[in-house]
Amino acid sequence: MVAKHKFDRVTLLITHYNRSKSLEHLLKRCTEEGLAFEEVVISDDGSKPEHLAYVQKLQDVYTFRLITTPLNKGLGNNINKGQDAVKTPYTLYVQEDFEPTPDFASNFVNAVKLMDEEDWDIIRFYTFPWAPFPYLKEYKYGYAEMLFKQSLWYLNHLKFRLYSDHPHLRRANFFEKFGRYLEGERGDPTEYNMCMQFIINRGKALLFNGPDLFLHEHGAIEPNTMVRSKWKLSNSFFVSMLRTLYLKGKVVKSTIQFNKLK
Repeated sequence: MVAKHKFDRVTLLITHYNRSKSLEHLLKRCTEEGLAFEEVVISDDGSKPEHLAYVQKLQDVYTFRLITTPLNKGLGNNINKGQDAVKTPYTLYVQEDFEPTPDFASNFVNAVKLMDEEDWDIIRFYTFPWAPFPYLKEYKYGYAEMLFKQSLWYLNHLKFRLYSDHPHLRRANFFEKFGRYLEGERGDPTEYNMCMQFIINRGKALLFNGPDLFLHEHGAIEPNTMVRSKWKLSNSFFVSMLRTLYLKGKVVKSTIQFNKLK
């Protein structure tokens, strides 16, 4: 199939762990949407042999460079080694359980244009529907600037989530400006550490302020490999109240921590 949308100077970086059918679905959807990039890099985090073999078999159908490791080393190491392999000015980072929507290509053109002409560090294309980023300022082309509100008056804990592991476009100098991802920790602390580093180093982020340009776990092809505590997922009123108090306490603690680190 001939690609309708070719994005030179952009590498599609996909992180993968034990979800080879989800990865296949993502690659298939990119092809169906006519998306092509200067290179596609898949960074595997020590998947089980059957998943790794399936990914290798996918190279007969799709063109990509596979980066592997003999042992599972966690999210931080997987992103670090994947980003190290990127050779282009821009990286479109996507985890294997996402897929682009039909509206992605036309809006991605504008994202690359904004990166070329202005000084944004990342441009994001997805946020959880039940947890939208709270502080946005309309910008242009359907994107909004993500604002960090330092004051304790702003108690929404999501204010620290300017950075996210959700699909986004970033520059090749990302590590130089914000440091590498924390290794040896679970996924959530790894991501949160990068959120703090992003803010401390004055990162500038845009978020597409319309319908998400990626779908997450569309069709639930394979179970999520990220395991979270049951109390974080409970819908009971009592647990919801405890969770609210916990998050308010966390945002106060994080704000104080930020003020000490900056």
